[in-house]
Amino acid sequence: MASPELDEAIEVNVATAENLPWMCIVWDDPVNLMSYVTYVFQTVLGYDRKRATELMMQVHTEGKAVVSTGEKDKVEGDVKKLHTAGLWATMQQAG
Repeated sequence: MASPELDEAIEVNVATAENLPWMCIVWDDPVNLMSYVTYVFQTVLGYDRKRATELMMQVHTEGKAVVSTGEKDKVEGDVKKLHTAGLWATMQQAG
């Protein structure tokens, strides 16, 4: 039995773990006031009041929000800054 020939090469683009961005996730907690979380997002992460409020509401209603993404070192720094401010933040790789 003859094998069928392929006329076109199929290119598969596989994202490796090294290429995926990192995410900083802030989790809801029973301690911090919503106004304080908004303030931290503005002062620590540089968001304007509107975006900081949107992210705070996402944390409040959904239990978490991705507040920054990027290279591992940058996101690690964001997590440390948020911890210093008293927020519960973690990081994980996208994907």
